[in-house]
Amino acid sequence: MRVTVQDIMTTEVASVNGSTPFKDIAEVLIAHGVSAVPVVDAENHVLGVVSEADLLCKEEFREAYYAEGYKPPLRARLRHRLSEKGADVRRKAAGNTAAQLMTAPAVTVPATASAVMAARRMDEHGVKRLIVVAEDGTLQGVVSRRDLLKAFVRADADIAHELREDVLKRSLLVETADVSVEVHQGVVTLSGCMDRRSRALLAVRLIARVDGVVDVIDKLQWKHDDT
Repeated sequence: MRVTVQDIMTTEVASVNGSTPFKDIAEVLIAHGVSAVPVVDAENHVLGVVSEADLLCKEEFREAYYAEGYKPPLRARLRHRLSEKGADVRRKAAGNTAAQLMTAPAVTVPATASAVMAARRMDEHGVKRLIVVAEDGTLQGVVSRRDLLKAFVRADADIAHELREDVLKRSLLVETADVSVEVHQGVVTLSGCMDRRSRALLAVRLIARVDGVVDVIDKLQWKHDDT
């Protein structure tokens, strides 16, 4: 089974529009127990994302703190001054609405994407969640790191059945009577004998890519070394 984003995403998503005030955004985050919300237009198209970090820019840099004698540490001031995002941080610190505070464009993913693709996109952009959109850019849901973990909690019996029927029988045309597949806590142990070493190596690679497989222990033997 190929786990896709739509299989694991959260569909009941709180959102705000561009004119939503700072305080209302904070209340939405607290009420729904989330760290970020998408910003959408009247047709539900995703415009960006506003997060706790975006809101905290104002708390860190607002003038009131300077008036009270507070000054950010030198390290923080240099980081924001030298960073490419320094101007963006200052903009958000002065913002009062979602449109002024949000990060745009949002990092998105289609619902049909695989869980693996979603994980790679999170890692590439350094984010903890992705906004799920339809082809027309409208909001469909949110997928988080926690959601991605659902792909690894499949029952061992379900994983073993897929490996025997879909990978070995259908994809590799291997007689499963000659190959033993055992799965425990997502760890697959392969043993038995196959006709060619190249086929055995391919079996290990294909099985390692199956959603829910944590690791593969290769104990396979072969009759002919064709590598």
